[in-house]
Amino acid sequence: MYYQDPAYNREQELIKDLEKAINGEYSAIQCYERLAGMAKGVKERNQILEIRQDEIKHFNAFTGIYEALTGMKPTPQIIGFCPTKYLAGLEASIIDEQETVDDYLDIAQTTENRMIKKVFRDAAADEQNHAVWFLYFYTKNK
Repeated sequence: MYYQDPAYNREQELIKDLEKAINGEYSAIQCYERLAGMAKGVKERNQILEIRQDEIKHFNAFTGIYEALTGMKPTPQIIGFCPTKYLAGLEASIIDEQETVDDYLDIAQTTENRMIKKVFRDAAADEQNHAVWFLYFYTKNK
């Protein structure tokens, strides 16, 4: 029997969480570009593009942490499905953003690194804000 270092296990779990977060942000960046193109007005389009900029910021932050921990660049992949209809896209975005809030708060809770904790807490707050915007657009356009 061999000894498993709990710190090593936590770091490996964090790397898996980072890969998921990077893929999620990468997917959102692509989807929100499409969604912005379907928006019903300039203000709505600009707000979705602003949300997309937040996702790019998160993607870059998570990528930086991943590279610092692994010494490698991630290979992001699109996960999930981005609907081709505007209302369906807004609804999917609401759900995705809310689930992401929970995921990011869990990551912040389990890491002992204060910088990583702050990055994920800040991203969770952004994601909650995004969910509210998407809910507003969904309600307004329904």
